[in-house]
Amino acid sequence: MSTSLYDLSVGSFLQMTEATLGIMQVGQQHCADNNINLNDVVATTLHPDMASFHFQIVCVTHHSLGAINGVQSGEFGPPSGYEQMDYAGLLALTQRSIDALRALNPASINDLNGGTVVFKMGKTEIPFTCENFIQSFALPNLYFHATTAYDILRVQGAPLGKMNFLGQMRIGI
Repeated sequence: MSTSLYDLSVGSFLQMTEATLGIMQVGQQHCADNNINLNDVVATTLHPDMASFHFQIVCVTHHSLGAINGVQSGEFGPPSGYEQMDYAGLLALTQRSIDALRALNPASINDLNGGTVVFKMGKTEIPFTCENFIQSFALPNLYFHATTAYDILRVQGAPLGKMNFLGQMRIGI
């Protein structure tokens, strides 16, 4: 049995966004237990030249649900239109993304197989097939931003491990 575009994209996006939500919930509890201000966490970066936790979570949504929207429309660009949110707002954004991903019809995503999507940033335009966009752009970006959010919470001392990051694996033969 081959892997469908739906499995490759939505299946992977759900695994990582659900894992990110779980990581955020563990981080939220840890901060509550240790009197760590969640607003400080939202603004935290790993290095001065890196984006904040807020941006990392926005990008988890952008490179999952937003990537599906891009494949459907044929165009994808950098995140825009996301308002500044507190930790609770980021949790809600992530949950809304999960709900929207779960609601997608597998056949409608699989029908996009062989289509094209163009990444546009300023005057830069990079054409992809839908499959290559998912595999070589959306998924690596999603993993990068989810990892960075995970790392920011680990720096705060949140009791997270590899299994938290992996989330619900799709197991079976």
